[in-house]
Amino acid sequence: MAATTVTPDQRQDAGTVRGIERAPGRWITHWDPEDPAFWEGGGRSVARRNLVFSIFAEHLGFSVWVIWSIVTVNLNSVGFAFSESQLFWLVAIPSLVGATLRLPYTFAVPRFGGRNWTVVSALLLLIPCGALVWAVSDPRTPFGVMLLVAALAGFGGGNFASSMTNISWFYPEKEKGWALGLNAAGGNIGVAVVQAPFVVAAVVTAGAGIHLERAGLLYIPLALLAAFAAWRFMDNLSVAKTDFASSATVARKKHTWVMSFLYIGTFGSFIGYAAAFPLLIKGQFPDVNVTAYAFLGALVGSLARPLGGRFSDRVGGAKVTALSFVAMALGVLGVVWSLSLQSFGLFFASFMLLFVATGVGNGSTYRMIPAIFRHEVDGSDPAAVTAARRQAAAAIGIISAVGAYGGFLVPRTYGWSTASFGSIVPALYVYVGVYVVMLAVTWVFYLRRDSVMAKAGV
Repeated sequence: MAATTVTPDQRQDAGTVRGIERAPGRWITHWDPEDPAFWEGGGRSVARRNLVFSIFAEHLGFSVWVIWSIVTVNLNSVGFAFSESQLFWLVAIPSLVGATLRLPYTFAVPRFGGRNWTVVSALLLLIPCGALVWAVSDPRTPFGVMLLVAALAGFGGGNFASSMTNISWFYPEKEKGWALGLNAAGGNIGVAVVQAPFVVAAVVTAGAGIHLERAGLLYIPLALLAAFAAWRFMDNLSVAKTDFASSATVARKKHTWVMSFLYIGTFGSFIGYAAAFPLLIKGQFPDVNVTAYAFLGALVGSLARPLGGRFSDRVGGAKVTALSFVAMALGVLGVVWSLSLQSFGLFFASFMLLFVATGVGNGSTYRMIPAIFRHEVDGSDPAAVTAARRQAAAAIGIISAVGAYGGFLVPRTYGWSTASFGSIVPALYVYVGVYVVMLAVTWVFYLRRDSVMAKAGV
């Protein structure tokens, strides 16, 4: 397949596009963002265009991933009779599936092309949306079937990994952090949008009664639009190659698994709390308007993520991560206190602290990963630096997948606690204990004065 150099009138890129060689199927066969002339001569505009439509598709993926957090709040109001433990299963299972899909989604980009896989991943969202429409339309739908339908929402969770992998290839190293941060935040905000009172909640309650099937119907045309936009405006990069050697190498490194454990505490807590928050509000304070407050947790957590990265650049990612775990533990203790006082104000404020801390921790842990792998090589050797970057990218794929399992563990711990003790308080004490352990792990590996990574300023 012969490559051709495409002029601006052959593609919609604005300005002069220098050296961008293309092949049929919107494949770019030459891509060198580290070359200033290439980047300023058209590469930046191509990368920015791909970023915009990648964010759109990923945003919808996150929304579909957590759509059951809003659906479950209203299930029993439309004729279902599920227990609180069963409802927590319905909000937990999408995270389990989404976390599992993150690794294959990561490798799908080099295998099929970023543009092509974005089209496919957007179209896959039609499955959980269509299944939701069917399942909630009949109150006789058995719990087992409903659980399977909720699991399909996990397709949306895989989108994050493929989107981040794809965009990482478009940008030069000096701008990659900003681009990936924007991409991640745009996706995470999808959680807040789906829970906002003026989106799904407004649609399902418009007119008389509650119509939960509209939640799925709302996202079907949006998924089709995302697929069309990706097909029409995005590109595939031939340079995006699967590096299984790097993945195999980082899978044998202890820091990959240490950071995976810590990321369960940061991102896993974020997505887990976000999914469970509406159900928690309704269960603990049934007189409170759930839709007026639930979306704010995911919103502040998403907005705090880039702040965590920026703060980490100044003082070090490990220090910020440690402070995040302290804040999370204090936030959980505040929730326990609020339940003893039956104070919704304290309950809400404590959860806002939790969400901010998880967002900051997401940014700080992502800052730590490349610093860890960069420290292990000779910085004066370009080949070694390149290998370290590839290993860091591979590690991020593994860590993001493992960390997402926290989105399953958090709601399921709530479900276990309510089923066994009739209260979420035992679950909250479990979370405090986990955060204390994670704080200790952070100190031992990355803050202890005689540790290698502490000396490196990770």
